[in-house]
Amino acid sequence: MAETTVRIVLADDHPIVRNGIRAELETIPGVKVVGEASDGREAEEMVKLLTPDLVFMDISMRGLNGIDATRKIIQAFPSVKIVILSMHESEEYYWRALKSGASGYLLKKGATAELRIAVAQVMGGGIYLSRDISRRLVERLPQQMALSKNPLEQLSDRQREILQLIAEGQTTKEIASVLKVSPKTVEYHRAKLMERLRIFDIPGLVRFALEHKLIDLGDSAGC
Repeated sequence: MAETTVRIVLADDHPIVRNGIRAELETIPGVKVVGEASDGREAEEMVKLLTPDLVFMDISMRGLNGIDATRKIIQAFPSVKIVILSMHESEEYYWRALKSGASGYLLKKGATAELRIAVAQVMGGGIYLSRDISRRLVERLPQQMALSKNPLEQLSDRQREILQLIAEGQTTKEIASVLKVSPKTVEYHRAKLMERLRIFDIPGLVRFALEHKLIDLGDSAGC
């Protein structure tokens, strides 16, 4: 970052907070604080006048909150990066911030220790979330993965076998021969997997198998 100057605007309605953030930012080589704002509208005007590269934006400010100010600034100046500075640790806030176009969400309680890496990551084109938030997301990952299971996982092993053989173009008799079961057993499992997937025709099952990587186009070429 020392090779080019990163121009920064600080927006926070607490002067003491702004002073602390500014003091820490000014220790980073290649960083220059070019302006300070005490509310969202003032931040918007400063971006117009000063064309900064990066804005550190508080959420809770009078007149125009940081989330709405971020959205307006990004719409008008899409090249400007914005990192939300907040005391709010609730998931609702940081998702709202990212949806508004922010490139990062930094908790005030740990901001000074994370500013350097946040600036580097955001200006490098990445997203930065406070360490506490990142750790929380990682801890919740197993739960979220469980909630977003592949639809194939709702089928039994036998149903997946039959689905694959159907998608590969096998007839009911051929599938029965491969699996060493009766055609009626194949028909029973086919009916159950159709009911579970809510797909009631063979072409639909083939498309499903392709979409979920159970087979590839080469496998289904004979269908």
